[in-house]
Amino acid sequence: MSSLREGQDIPSLHPDTSIGLVTLTISDMNRSVAFYQQVLGFQVLKRTEHMTILGSPENKPLLVLVEQAGAQPKPYSTTGLYHFAILVPSREDLARSLLNFAETRYPLSGASDHAVSEAIYLSDPDGNGIEIYRDRPRSEWSWRNRQVQMATDPLDLEGLLAEAERDGRPFEGLEPQTRIGHVHLQVADVRQSAEFYHGILGFDVMQQFPGALFVSAGGYHHHIGLNTWNSRGAGRPPANAAGLRYFTITLPDESELARVVSRLEAAGVPFEPRTGNIALNDPWGNGILLTVGPLRNLDEETA
Repeated sequence: MSSLREGQDIPSLHPDTSIGLVTLTISDMNRSVAFYQQVLGFQVLKRTEHMTILGSPENKPLLVLVEQAGAQPKPYSTTGLYHFAILVPSREDLARSLLNFAETRYPLSGASDHAVSEAIYLSDPDGNGIEIYRDRPRSEWSWRNRQVQMATDPLDLEGLLAEAERDGRPFEGLEPQTRIGHVHLQVADVRQSAEFYHGILGFDVMQQFPGALFVSAGGYHHHIGLNTWNSRGAGRPPANAAGLRYFTITLPDESELARVVSRLEAAGVPFEPRTGNIALNDPWGNGILLTVGPLRNLDEETA
């Protein structure tokens, strides 16, 4: 695999590119469905013996769970999922989620003010990392040398709970317009991840510092985060590990998909054309589906 951006002018991904849905391997379907419904507020859109599609009130699929008997939590220092991120429409929505976490007494793993967003972190019963967050308006973001300025400051939890009290609405699940805002991956090499996600796929670098890279389309703070904080030089997780199966990158039209495919071909990246999408893996085996519009044939993709 070679990067196409070294000395070449490769167009950025179309600004309307986004993350579609995330598919996870889990070990116990009943336990996981209960968690995602009761703690996070997802709705079950479809359930079969070993697969459940979860989404938001407008019946938009956001998350697919695939049961693998005996799956174990992913070893901490391997590549794979760091977290997937649920983007809620407003600060009030984030506040109601925080209130629900408190009422259900579900443990949190962190909470941060990232300057561009406010975020709460937790893990599902299989150890899959989750972020739920709200964005600040882009007019409030700061930029330096064409890179968005992000931070990791303490989140004002008291202020957020006060927001929930002022709002007064009870938590009744995810709001319409909730979506997957980004995915964050553990990789073995940041430079190699830049060559793949920036140099070949076409995402723009939004922020980079030692051990981490954040890339996006359309000037968003990041659609994909990549870090080596616990995985520098690491191998892939074992086959029986819970974790990420694949995530989708949603492109706005067939012409944009064709442009990305031409870059994959030129760089020698293997891919598989499927009905309505293109399947490939990043250098660490993380599954990616390139789609135009909503992913079709979900049952086939999760088989």
